[in-house]
Amino acid sequence: MSDNLNTITQKINEKFPGEILSSELLYDFAVITLKHDKTHDVLKFLKEDEGLNFHFLTDLTGMQTADEKQLGVIYHLHNMMKNIRVRIKTYFDINKPEIPTATDLWPAANWMERETYDFYGVRFTGHPNLKRILNVDEMDIFPLRKEYPLEDQTRDDKNDKMFGR
Repeated sequence: MSDNLNTITQKINEKFPGEILSSELLYDFAVITLKHDKTHDVLKFLKEDEGLNFHFLTDLTGMQTADEKQLGVIYHLHNMMKNIRVRIKTYFDINKPEIPTATDLWPAANWMERETYDFYGVRFTGHPNLKRILNVDEMDIFPLRKEYPLEDQTRDDKNDKMFGR
């Protein structure tokens, strides 16, 4: 499995020198973290390169760093012919949460990007219909960001002793 990580990393470095921030093998899963500027170009390369052929987007989701200063996007790609998977991660400033859409590469990214926008506020530039998919349109927060509490702070019927607080 580490051979796959080395091959993928080497090909990305040849085509996009300096764009990889880190690469590691986690639980037999190749994980590559990229600079955010060329993420779309690298994704396109991973899909269209004949040797790599990551033609299937398994999943796309958002994330937020523990320090709450950055948001990010995770892409899970799959080469079904060789049964190779790779996780691509990228981070960007929470004050400018923008990244190009992947819908031009994988049309299935449409709903995944809308969900990521809905819950994290990541704006996918060039998306054909970027609007909320699960929450109401009038909602002015992004509920999976860490700055929003997990519990309803207005409730007074909770007994904190029951929860070990």
